[in-house]
Amino acid sequence: MQTLIDVHCSRGPSLREKIAKDTKLDKFSLYVVKELQPGRSPGWLKIHSTLPDRRGAINIQWDPVGVLRCRVVNRGPGRPDAITGDFVAYLLARHRKRLRAVNVVPR
Repeated sequence: MQTLIDVHCSRGPSLREKIAKDTKLDKFSLYVVKELQPGRSPGWLKIHSTLPDRRGAINIQWDPVGVLRCRVVNRGPGRPDAITGDFVAYLLARHRKRLRAVNVVPR
């Protein structure tokens, strides 16, 4: 199952890179697994949860027009709501001033 999260942001530097370098990401039970092409567009970032009941991964891409495109990929019996909620809570807590809209679309 996949869940799409589109985060519309105000203009500015890449929110994906800010997430990748955030030292407080672990306080939201999230950690960076892999990052490709930091400083380049398009680059991507993969995040997992540190909690055992949160299965799946969040794949993140930054669109230079100000949209953070996230795909929550979940395989097996796990549900995507927990890791999606942790990530949205992180965005609201750490990047609230940049956010204009957060759209969550289950697919």
